[in-house]
Amino acid sequence: MAERSEIEDSTAPLIEHLAELRTRLIHSVVAFIIGMILCFTVWNPIFNFLTRPLCDALSLGGQDCGLIFIKLQEGFMVAIRISLLGGFALAFPYISYQMWRFVAPGLYREEKGAFLPFLIASPVLFVIGAAFAFYVVTPLAFDFFLGFQQGQIPAEGEVSSDAASVAFQGSAAEYLSLTMKFIIAFGLCFQLPVLLTLMGKAGLVSSQGLGDMRKYAVVGILVLAAVVTPPDVITQVILFVVVYMLYEISIQLVRLVEKKREDQLRADGYYDDEDEAAKDP
Repeated sequence: MAERSEIEDSTAPLIEHLAELRTRLIHSVVAFIIGMILCFTVWNPIFNFLTRPLCDALSLGGQDCGLIFIKLQEGFMVAIRISLLGGFALAFPYISYQMWRFVAPGLYREEKGAFLPFLIASPVLFVIGAAFAFYVVTPLAFDFFLGFQQGQIPAEGEVSSDAASVAFQGSAAEYLSLTMKFIIAFGLCFQLPVLLTLMGKAGLVSSQGLGDMRKYAVVGILVLAAVVTPPDVITQVILFVVVYMLYEISIQLVRLVEKKREDQLRADGYYDDEDEAAKDP
C-alpha cells in the first residue's frame, strides 16, 4: 500500500506538468490562429509591402511592377502562406511568454536571470536579420537577377532589333517563396550568437575551442551560404561575411561568459590563483 502511494505521489507532478503543458500549447495555438486570421484579412497590403524591393528594382529599369498567377489556386495559396508566416510573427511574443511561464517555475533565480536575456535577444536578433535581408540583400539580389533581361519590346512605329527580347514576368508564388527564403535564412543565421553563447554558458563549448575550429567554421559557413541563398555570388558573399562576423562576435561573448564564471568561482573560493600559477610552466 505504501509503495502504491509513493508511485501515485511520483506520477502526480508529471500529470500536472503535462496538463499545464497542454494548456500552454492550446493558448499558443489559439493565439497563432487569431494572428493568422488577422493577417489573412490584410494579406494584400502585406504582399504589396513584400514586393517593394522588386518594384524598386524594376522601376530603375523603366519597367512596370507586375506579377502573375500561373495556377488558378495560386492567389489563394499566396494569401495562406502570408497568413501563416504573419500569424506566427504576431503570436510569437505570446507563444514565448507561454513557454517562459511553463519553464520558469523549474528554474532558480540565478537561472531565470541568465535565461531571460537570451529569450528576449532571440526574437530581436531574428527581426534584425530579417530586416537586413529585406532592406539590403533582396534589393541587391533582385537587381542582379534582373540584369539578365535582354532587349525591350519595340513601341509602335519602331523597328524591331534582331536580338530576342527577354523580360521578367514572374510568378507571385515564386517571388514570395524566394523573399521568404531570404528573410527566414538571415533571421535564423542571426541566432548564432544566442545559440553559441547559451552553449558556452552550459559549458558545451569554449572560446578557445571555437577559435581553434575557425577554419572549419569558415568551410561550414561557405556551404551554408551556398545552400540557403540563390546561386549568385553577391548574396552568398554577403551571407558569408555576416555569419562569419556573428561567429567572431559569438567567440567574444563566450569569452565574457567564461570570465564571469571564473570571477564567480574566485569569489566563492573555488578558484585558487596560486594553484593556477603553479601549473603554468
